[in-house]
Amino acid sequence: MTRNWFPIKTTPWTLGLPLLTFLLLLQTTSAPERLDFWLYDTLITATPAEPADDVVVIAIDELSMDRLGRWPWPRTTHAQLIEKLHQAGAKTIVFDILFPEPSPADQAMANAMQKHGNVILPLHLSPPSRHYLISEQLPAPALASAAATLGHAHVELDEDGLARGLYLFNGLGDQLWPSLALAASDTPSPGPEISSVPPYTNVRQHYRAIPMAGGAGTLPSHSYTKVLDGQFAKDAFKGQTVFVGATAPGFGDILPTPFSGLNQPMSGVEFHANSYSALVKDELISRVSKPIAIGLAVFIIALLSFTLPRMRPARSILLCLTSLGLLALLHALLLVGAKLWLPISHAIVIPLLALPVSSALRLAMTNSFLNRQLDELARGPTMTLEEPSLRHPPQLLSHFQALLQPEGWLLAEGDDVMTSSGLAADDIPPLDTPGQWHHIDGQSWVSLIRNGVTYKIGLKLPNDLSREAIQRYLRRLPLSSTQEPVRKTGPRENISARIERVRVATERMSQMQRFIRRSFERMPDGIIVTDELGVIRFANGHIEEWFREPMPSLSGLPLARLLEGHDPRDNPPWHETVSETLTLAQSRTVDLRIRDMDFLIHFAPFSLPDSDQNGIIANISDISELREQQRQHREAIDFISHDVRSPLVSQLALIEQLKRNRGHIEPEQLDQLGRLAKRSYHLAEEFVQLARAEQLTETRFYECEFLAIVENARDSVSEQAAEKGIQLLLQGTEDLWLKGNAELLERAVINLLTNAVQYSPSGSIVNIQVFQAGHQACLTVSDEGEGIAPEEIPYLFDRYQRQKSSELSGNHGTGLGLSFVNVVVEKHRGEITLRSRPGEGSAFTLKLPIAHPLG
Repeated sequence: MTRNWFPIKTTPWTLGLPLLTFLLLLQTTSAPERLDFWLYDTLITATPAEPADDVVVIAIDELSMDRLGRWPWPRTTHAQLIEKLHQAGAKTIVFDILFPEPSPADQAMANAMQKHGNVILPLHLSPPSRHYLISEQLPAPALASAAATLGHAHVELDEDGLARGLYLFNGLGDQLWPSLALAASDTPSPGPEISSVPPYTNVRQHYRAIPMAGGAGTLPSHSYTKVLDGQFAKDAFKGQTVFVGATAPGFGDILPTPFSGLNQPMSGVEFHANSYSALVKDELISRVSKPIAIGLAVFIIALLSFTLPRMRPARSILLCLTSLGLLALLHALLLVGAKLWLPISHAIVIPLLALPVSSALRLAMTNSFLNRQLDELARGPTMTLEEPSLRHPPQLLSHFQALLQPEGWLLAEGDDVMTSSGLAADDIPPLDTPGQWHHIDGQSWVSLIRNGVTYKIGLKLPNDLSREAIQRYLRRLPLSSTQEPVRKTGPRENISARIERVRVATERMSQMQRFIRRSFERMPDGIIVTDELGVIRFANGHIEEWFREPMPSLSGLPLARLLEGHDPRDNPPWHETVSETLTLAQSRTVDLRIRDMDFLIHFAPFSLPDSDQNGIIANISDISELREQQRQHREAIDFISHDVRSPLVSQLALIEQLKRNRGHIEPEQLDQLGRLAKRSYHLAEEFVQLARAEQLTETRFYECEFLAIVENARDSVSEQAAEKGIQLLLQGTEDLWLKGNAELLERAVINLLTNAVQYSPSGSIVNIQVFQAGHQACLTVSDEGEGIAPEEIPYLFDRYQRQKSSELSGNHGTGLGLSFVNVVVEKHRGEITLRSRPGEGSAFTLKLPIAHPLG
């Protein structure tokens, strides 16, 4: 029992490499970011920031909307507000209201702004419409010239949908605008970095997280209409920085924050006011770069890899817990004291993984030692098979028929023939020795004694080259036994230490057998173990699932009969393959197809050590996915070589033409180039979206509301529908909660609505119905288009499948849109159906399981 016996050792390399592998795998998931967000939110919400003394919010609330009427209000109203605030001594007025369109009352508002002298207006970066590039949406010229400065109103949403910070500078090209909070403050801040980028590129710099004072309504607030009426204290706005914006529900932008979550979001004006409060108090939080966080995790890996192998298990636990505590303390100190947000999720996971990995290595060392001791104390077969001598004669005959396929057979009990074919009682020769085969002119006979009764079995073998091998095989079969079964006795009361050690070794061997059996169950392949007659004695769960045979019926079933029942074949027949594997002791590999699934079955003969027993191990591998991947690979190559290359080649040709005639570039040529580029982009986007859908797993599912998903999809397609004068009518008011991926579901609904709009005539109606049917959330999208030909419907959801009618009419698609929808629905365990008639339109129906069905 020396350490040199151990083939596995706990060393810095054997511990560090698995931890480094786990770290690399974490980079492919969103779990670290979600853990960082949770740690940040927990600490920030536990210690809310104190608001600045000079910040106040004027809210366009429900009361203001009721008294002043529908939006937009006349800009003379805003001018009156500015005058009121000017008279009240407000230092700075910041509007979180966009004024992009000119108005006849702009001059009145501009005069009021100039009179005050420190009014800040917002700008927004967005494309005017889907066909244009992103541009600056500035206030009306008269208002922009009267403003003290302009600031961008963009707030950054993190991957989990919460707003935790913003970029201090945002703009196009080298024209960067400060945020509203930065524009309103006099606090020194890092200036924008000059970068040489195209003027249409969106540039964002200096991200800062905002430590907020609390949820919505925490900052001092006054109603817009009450301020107009003068209903405020005399010194309420004196020397204050006033933020004016919408807080009424359903009006203005709303932002979920760590304080509110997704249920009670905060208005955009309050978020900017919180940003100003944190800025003037120098409490903005900078995020540490990801490489530094990864470097910290690598340092923790190195530290634990060199220390844990030298420590006892109890001290290992203490070291891992101490590492966790120090990392959490470092995160809190940097966030609260230095205003630095250090993502420590990667580093904090390492101690949690190091302990089980090091324990697993130690257990592996112990297991290796025990295995060596077990081999020395007790050697023998790890599996036992049922002796043929214990089987009933009718069962033996059935096994012989399945394995050897004799031309004739006979089974007699005493002098009475029980069953026969091709042989008669007169053919039975004298059989003096029970269990010994007699071979006469191609006939093989044996007598057996079971419970005092004599049975006779006869086989008429085929007259070919295999007869001699089969007869030799039959001679080796032990069909009779004179030994009495050994009865197990319980342990004696007084037992020596040596016998006790043997008993322990035997128990460990039994545990090893159970371990091997469980391992067979967890193997990715199907495993079948037969005895020397080709009868199944063991099969793992894959066999039960693939063949749809219950485990009790599999045990004792001839392997050849199982295969013939699910994949019958004549050349070569299954019984010949199984028989040759046993009689010739040669491996075989054969294709197998079960219910449109492709398999590869490998027959390998085996013999148990220190025993005359032998049999077959059949390994069945599911290669359906491989075959499907091969097919998809070929389709993808065809798709890329034709669909993707075609617009690219056209673009290159058009570019070369423009180069030759640089002085005569026609707008039509640029439009054509843009259409080709857009088609290339759409092709790539559809391809990428389909790949994302195929890789979707339930680990990326979460609670989402189906009606909201459909509404978002409708809004995304509304502009495209408006261009054709098509109405999108949504029917449904009930909230239906699903467990799924809202992003891919929304994309799937967008694809259905886009198809409906694309293939519908101008001025028609696309009906969208969201309803519940039983435990399913249902969506029906119906249009008034030309419909789909019946012969095309079975292939409509296949990859790269396009309708002939749409291609002939000029509506060229990628052939991936409906395939994407089908994949997303299948990943959510739902179903999609289609009802369509030529000339009457089409109706697609999605059915998805509800997260928590009642009843």
